Amino acid sequence: AILVALVVLGAPPAAGEELSEVLQEMVKHECHFINGTERVRYLERQFYNRQEDLHFDSDVGHFVGYTPYGEICARHANSNPQWLEYKRSVVDTYCRLNYRVFGPFSVDRLGE
Repeated sequence: AILVALVVLGAPPAAGEELSEVLQEMVKHECHFINGTERVRYLERQFYNRQEDLHFDSDVGHFVGYTPYGEICARHANSNPQWLEYKRSVVDTYCRLNYRVFGPFSVDRLGE
């Protein structure tokens, strides 16, 4: 898992080593908190072989494609109103919920 993360994030192979022909896909879910949960932004970023294909930004409210394949996927996802509404709600159901769960163990301990 760590090797996949390093390769997807762009870590170079070891000296003299060749990358395998394995195709790699990664999805990152990010929650950005400003002033606690007063302002929360959710990002979903999808990568294929170290290149970001598309992302969803809760501030924008729809998917944006960066590659030809990503544009096709974004068009498909954006054409489904129920899916977009679900993705927009993730700010509350995923980000704010996890902040309440993990905040006491992480954020509140920064001052200690």
